[in-house]
This record gives sequence, structure tokens and C-alpha cells, in this order.
Amino acid sequence: MTRPELNIAFRPATVPSRANEVSNLLNAVQDLLLPFIRSADEDTAAEVHPGLSTQDEGPRNGLVERHNPYDLAQLMNIDLPETGLAQAGFLKQVEQILNYSVNTWHRGFMSKLYTATDAPGLAAELILATLNTQVHTYEVSPALTMIEKHTTRTLAALFGLHGSHAGGITTQGGSSSNTTSIVIARNTLYPETKKQGNAVNGLKLILFTSVHGHYSIEKAAQMLGFGSSSVWSVPVDPKTGSMNPSALPPLILKAKYEGYTPFYLNVTAGTTVLGSYDPITSLAEICKEHNLWLHIDASWGGSAIFSPTHKHKLKGSHLANSIAINPHKMMGVPVTCSFLLGADMRQFHTSNTVPASYLFHHSESPSEVYDLADLTLQCGRKGDSLKLYLSWIYYGTEGYAKQIDTAFDTSAYLANLVSEHSDLVLISENPPPCCQVCFYYAKDGKLHEDGEDNGNITKQVVQGLVVKGFMIDYAAGERGPLMRPVVSRETGRETVKALVEAVVDLGGKVWESGGA
Repeated sequence: MTRPELNIAFRPATVPSRANEVSNLLNAVQDLLLPFIRSADEDTAAEVHPGLSTQDEGPRNGLVERHNPYDLAQLMNIDLPETGLAQAGFLKQVEQILNYSVNTWHRGFMSKLYTATDAPGLAAELILATLNTQVHTYEVSPALTMIEKHTTRTLAALFGLHGSHAGGITTQGGSSSNTTSIVIARNTLYPETKKQGNAVNGLKLILFTSVHGHYSIEKAAQMLGFGSSSVWSVPVDPKTGSMNPSALPPLILKAKYEGYTPFYLNVTAGTTVLGSYDPITSLAEICKEHNLWLHIDASWGGSAIFSPTHKHKLKGSHLANSIAINPHKMMGVPVTCSFLLGADMRQFHTSNTVPASYLFHHSESPSEVYDLADLTLQCGRKGDSLKLYLSWIYYGTEGYAKQIDTAFDTSAYLANLVSEHSDLVLISENPPPCCQVCFYYAKDGKLHEDGEDNGNITKQVVQGLVVKGFMIDYAAGERGPLMRPVVSRETGRETVKALVEAVVDLGGKVWESGGA
């Protein structure tokens, strides 16, 4: 397309080249970023022991340079100048930020439910920053609007939401998706609450979630005026950690008997600690019987839907009213990339639209909504769907399936290593339901009676692992805090084997020193 020439009368005498300025700065930044990424691939003895340090002390390895907050504040000496420092000052700060940040590209980073991004993800973020627009109205984001609508429809279809009105929106994260789903559920099932509030006509609304469900449900209840006491926890199977369907109906009946109105069930597909998947089909039947909105929090485990091998874990997802999924977790799309999918996007529109003629210039009841802010709780939103869209084009559905399978296979391999070692106690199922493995260090497999003692060992081992080039997390367990490394699509078998060796080495030293 030929761009029209600017009339010479309106052209400034000198036009600074913003493109050249961008090129100069990006090239300089790239010269800092690539070594940062490369260092994660080339860390000490990467093929056998990724990141395994030969030293027992010292703050620096390829994963992170550790300092306490006070010391880090002194080292960084953060200050905002009155006079700009231009490119030189900018680059100096970038160097410092990289030096004191956790390198999530490092294969020893197994701490959280996300990991490094990749080449298409990084490029997609740059494209979004270049466009620097919002996806609240079609007028300012035509291409990104079409991409979000197509990507969400395709993603919803993977879960079996094939209706003509199925689709979704992007949100700021899984917590936001869950919160938005509660608003849509309330406003759909009880439309009068949209204007008159939660207590209209004496309503006392109740939500249900697993005792292992994400804390965002309770936080949402607080924000939305229900209060924490409106969230009732459903017991789980003690072996699998999955919600016990037989425990839900008595709670529903109890709530009704006490004058409450149950309206929402949060089903988890991949819990934060054990990675458990709640049984969707049987729970959906209960929701239908009692007129409850069925929401699936698949923020973590939902990406298994891409894998023909593992998508059975989400059997029954086609029965959901709404589904949350975070491709920035298991799929490595840059943080943040989160979606709330719906079986009927008309419910999203009716629940969230408010008159704003200064922004939305469409008919009051459009058959197809293109001003996407009319579907969300937000106004301005970043076009995060582009990151999944371009990454999906890069890898394809088959490519993502292979990545997901690799992560699940490696987590199963790690679980086997743990179960076979006499000084480790596996808590996760074998194979684990998702891509994290929970276990304790215990000499000869004998845990302390006091959970605090087990937890002290766990915490010391987790802290010591950082020096050896591994970062894992710990979480509450029945016998005290337990170790919970998270396996990603980039985690190799040699990495988890080295992790187990490091845990056993450190655990033995803690045990011998009486560190419990």
C-alpha cells in the first residue's frame, strides 16, 4: 500500500527519525539480552548437571545472584534523575536489572507454575509494544480484535464449546478470569443483582470450591461484596486431592436449608500444589440439578487440552459455562496471557455492558460485539491474545501437543526417581496428575512425627538448592511443608536427575547436622 506524501507545507524543517532511535536502542539492548539467555543454556556442565555449582558458597550462578532485600537496595541504588541519562543510562540500568534478576530461561528454574518464554513469545511482546494500542474498541485495534475473537473461539472449541456464540476474552491473569466468571454467573442467573446488588430480594448467595482450590475465589468474594464466609469449601479425595462429588450435594442442601442461595461452583483442573483435576462430568450433573453456574479454573492444567494423550483429564469441559486458562503457564507464552472462555458470549455482554456512548459507538444489542471492552470488567486491555496467536502459528497444535507431552513425561520420570530413592518420600500420585511433583526428604524414608521438623528440612534444602543452580518451591502438606518442583516443556530428564541428586546431598547434610 502506498502511503500519501505529507504536504510540504505541514512538514517540519527537521524530522527526527524515531525508527533510527528505536533501532539503535534495540540493537544495544539485544546485545545484553542474548548473553543473558545464552548463559542459561551454557551454564556449568549443562548436559549432565544444569547449573550444578561446584561451590557451597557464593551468591552468583547462572540462575540468580541472591541478596536479601536490604543488601539489594544498597547494591542497586535505585534513583530517578532530574535530567535524563539517555541511552547510556538506560543500558546501565538494563545491565543491573539482568544481573540481579532470576533467569527464568535457566532449566534449573522449577519454582512456579510458569517458566521462560521463547523466541515467538519474545517477538510477539515486541510487536505489541510497537503497536501500543488497547483492545477496548475495534476502531483503535481492528487487527487485534479479529485475532482475539478468532483465537478465543478456536481455544473454546478445543474444550468442546462449539456453540455459535462460544468464545472468550483475555484477562490480566487467572485470578481475574475467575473473578469475572463470578460476576457473569451472578448477573446471568440473577439479573436484578447487576443494578440492585447482591442482597436484592433477600438473596444470600453462596459459592463452592474445592478445599484445594485457588485462593482467588475467596479474594473475589471479598471484592464483589459476598464476603469470605460466602465461599464454602468442598472436601477432596484424600488420595488424589480431587473434589469429592458426593460431598457437594449435602453442602448445597445445607445452604438452602439455612436460607442461602447456591449459585456457583468452581471446579479446578490442575490444583496449585498436587496438580489434581476435579471430576468435571459428575460435578456438572450436580450443577445442572441445582442450577449452579459451572466454572472450570483450568489456569494451570488446562493446557493439557492440546494433547491427545492428556486431554482426557478435562473430560466434561464441554459442559462448562466458563473456563479459565493461562497459556503463560504450561505453554510458555509470555506473562501475562490469560483467557476466560464462555459457552455463550451473549452472557458476557449482557452481564458486563454499561452505557458509554463516548466510547462504544454501536447499536444497543449488536449481534456480534467488536468493541471488546463491552464484554469485560476492564476498559483498557493489552492485546495479549496476539502472543498465543503468533506462538500457535509458530508451533501449531501438534507442536504444542508434543511440548505438553514432554512436560508430563518428565514429571512422571521425576516421580519415579523420587519413589525409588530410599531417602525421599513421594506424596504425589505416580504418575502425578499434572507437571509438579511433591515429596519430602526423610532419611531412610522415615518422616518426623512433628510436621514442623519435616518442614524445617524442606525449607533448608530448598534454600540450599539455589546455590546449586536450582530454584524450587515448597507448599503445605499433611506432614509439614513439602518440596514441589514444577516441570516445564523445557525441563530435561538430566535436569530432574541432577535435582534429585542435589536434594539428597543437601538433605543428608541437613539431617546429619540435626537441622530439623
